Amino acid sequence: MKILKIQTLRGPNYWSIRRTKLVIMRLDLEDLAESPSNEIPGFYEGLIATLPSLVEHFCSPGCRGGFLSRVMEGTMMGHIIEHVALELQELAGMPVGFGRTRETATPGTYQVVIEYETEQAGRYAARAAVRLCESVIATGTYPADELQQDLKDLREFAADTALGPSTETLVKEAEARGIPWMELGARAMIQLGYGVHQKKIQATLSDRTSVLGVELASDKEGTKQILRSAGIPVPRGTVINYLNELQDAIDDLGGYPIVVKPLNGNHGRGITININEWAQAEAAYDAAKEVSKAVIVERFYEGSDHRVLVVNGKVVAVAERIPAHVVGDGQSPISALIEDTNRDSRRGDGHDNVLTKIEVDRTTWQLLEQKGYSLDTVLADGEVCYLRATANLSTGGIAIDRTDDVHPETVWLAQRVVKIIGLDIAGIDIVTTDISKPLREMDGVIVEVNAAPGFRMHVCPSEGIPRNVAEPVIDMLFPPGSPGRVPIVAVTGTNGKTTTTRLIAHIFRQTQQVVGYTTTDGTYIGDYLVEPGDNTGPQSAQLILQDPTVEVAILESARGGILRSGLAFSACDVGVVLNVAADHLGLGDINTIDDMARVKSVVAESAMPNGYAVLNADDALVSAMADHASAQIAYFSMNPDNPLIRSHTQRGGLAAVYENGYLSILKGDWTLRIEQAVNVPLTLGGRAPFMIANVLAASLAAFAQGVRIEDIRAALVTFQASTQQTPGRMNLFNLGTFHALIDYAHNPHSYEALGGFVKNWTTGERIGVIGGPGDRRDEDFVSLGTLSATIFDRIVIKEDDDTRGRDRGEAAKWIHQGVEQAKPDARCEVIVDEETAIQTALDTATPGSLVVILPESVNRAIQLIEARNPVPVATPMTQPTVYANGHVSVEENAIVSRATIVGS
Repeated sequence: MKILKIQTLRGPNYWSIRRTKLVIMRLDLEDLAESPSNEIPGFYEGLIATLPSLVEHFCSPGCRGGFLSRVMEGTMMGHIIEHVALELQELAGMPVGFGRTRETATPGTYQVVIEYETEQAGRYAARAAVRLCESVIATGTYPADELQQDLKDLREFAADTALGPSTETLVKEAEARGIPWMELGARAMIQLGYGVHQKKIQATLSDRTSVLGVELASDKEGTKQILRSAGIPVPRGTVINYLNELQDAIDDLGGYPIVVKPLNGNHGRGITININEWAQAEAAYDAAKEVSKAVIVERFYEGSDHRVLVVNGKVVAVAERIPAHVVGDGQSPISALIEDTNRDSRRGDGHDNVLTKIEVDRTTWQLLEQKGYSLDTVLADGEVCYLRATANLSTGGIAIDRTDDVHPETVWLAQRVVKIIGLDIAGIDIVTTDISKPLREMDGVIVEVNAAPGFRMHVCPSEGIPRNVAEPVIDMLFPPGSPGRVPIVAVTGTNGKTTTTRLIAHIFRQTQQVVGYTTTDGTYIGDYLVEPGDNTGPQSAQLILQDPTVEVAILESARGGILRSGLAFSACDVGVVLNVAADHLGLGDINTIDDMARVKSVVAESAMPNGYAVLNADDALVSAMADHASAQIAYFSMNPDNPLIRSHTQRGGLAAVYENGYLSILKGDWTLRIEQAVNVPLTLGGRAPFMIANVLAASLAAFAQGVRIEDIRAALVTFQASTQQTPGRMNLFNLGTFHALIDYAHNPHSYEALGGFVKNWTTGERIGVIGGPGDRRDEDFVSLGTLSATIFDRIVIKEDDDTRGRDRGEAAKWIHQGVEQAKPDARCEVIVDEETAIQTALDTATPGSLVVILPESVNRAIQLIEARNPVPVATPMTQPTVYANGHVSVEENAIVSRATIVGS
């Protein structure tokens, strides 16, 4: 077998709308292409011996052992590798269950689709599954040590890329509320929400967290001084910088016991507690010095360590933290007790699990030596031996929830402390013998105030009630009723995407909002180009959604990005599908028009239930997408009598139609007329039907999102088919004695649409400079030639500079063949170089003619024409329109009944 390609999907995609994290492996079975599993000697036995847990895979039989029954009866290796890859991730602690395997148009080559939790692990599992199956085929087994290494590697991938426990808690709470999130790739920051409504977090630091508060909390001595001056009980202590100051500090505190810790430290590093003699104090000083230049010497206070979590000024959780320890059984040495404790399934490395494994270090040896113990000491039954000086979970401690036990005065004190320090999220460390009583009664003290406190001890305490501490954080960042998303309008289709996207953006700009949009021409925010190029994939969409100034996102979503990575967003408010036609077929294993429709339907199906899927009622493939969309449906049509439109609006549905020369919105029994098509420049005086359809779709999408008719109208009459607003989309130039038109039509469907306008040109010759991208099929080029012969009086065939793998002249040959088939006596010549072809057509244009240029490089074509000093093309002026009753003009919010329309 041979892996031809592995790609990763990260959003709604061709394979699934809900399962957004998928790996696709294109796999050539080679010699196994004709060999089902039941024909491979010993394979079934070797597979179940290697992975007996595959018995839990139901597969199509729908029962336990269902998949293995398929293997026994005979199934292809691609299907088996799908299940093996899923099971490897399952065994490594990453539960996944979605997979698909489909044979491509190339016999023996399959697309194997598997779900993943961690991207690197998913890709690794796909490759490991192939190795495993190849080994079982060749030898009847897969070495146990190799399997264990695979699982170890998978676990490491998961650990390396996993969110921290606190971050994961916050992300899950955001997801539960429908707030999207994304990793920003710098400083472990996470963005919650989109656009102008976004918030950023870094672990439990938020973008509301005060820098001054963090700085103060990091200065332990400064924190103590401020709290002491505010009457808060804090430990007596001092800061020293040299060993010769240590004895004086001890004396100032009245002698032992003391605590020595670094001035700047975290996670309990360098801290030694309950010191009772000089030798211990000296060693503790050296340990603290390894972490910080300055050292704190404090009085030691008896009691348990408690962490009080305060969010947005309120105490939300309290945990008693107990240092790492073991309990004797009268038989086992301390070393064995540590090993037994670490076998607890809740313990992992670092922050991987609810608890952390206990490790023996300098502090452990010191504590043991103080008691005269070693790792070989056998503790008495029930005797507790502490192995750490501090109670941090990261060093093996445990947590017991005490939220319901804390005294009200201590709650008040903690909330006051956080306001004094100036933090939105803080962890306050309190030492007291009884948290249920006031601190002063128990000689308790506030030891530290921590910025970015960990949530693990509260979310997953060793004992007691888990507390949802993420809820108040998300409430703080996104108060109830406040949005976490900006409206997203996604646009797809075979043709017209860019024009429609730009027009929708122009409509929303009338609402005075900052609009971010992506097109094949570039990525824009407001009035400015952010990034030029063909930006219709997920990376460009994320740029828009990450921008904190964007209030509305209009995202062109092309087939390539959907197939390569999926959509960049989990859901949109409005999903627009313009049309589906034969283009790019044969690429990316999309071989039929139905395959292409499935790709485009991803946008419609990603629209949220309270949003809209805006669909073309005149395109059967598009209108059928309503069957699988969870959103409300809105149709647009060039035919007001379309049966689908009539039945839909009779049920109270929303639609947009072209009727009696008007662009109109239909809502139940009412018609809202927007504007006459002749007054909309983009329609070229109402003579470009495909542009009218684009305008209907754009107007309907905006109306469905709540934009007023007045704003839509204002946008339509000010949006020009110009090189500034729609470069390469029906740009008409007056060159004095003739006109030139530039359009990016590049497939049969767009040629047909363009032909509807060109055929109306009656003042002179219709000259076409035509071509197509080299990665299309031969029959597609023939179709372009055939269509061109019916549209143009004279044809110049050129080729793109980038032939996309074809020999120079090959594409032109197939186009010429199509021209001759349709019109043997056609006036046609081949000029392969695009610039030469354009100049030739312009130089030989006859008076009154229309030269239609379908370029690879829109900018180059525009420059060639502008060098000839074109005269501005006049556009129809917007005139008031009076209805038959003589009372309502287009300038008003035109609402008329269906009956009035029919009778007018």
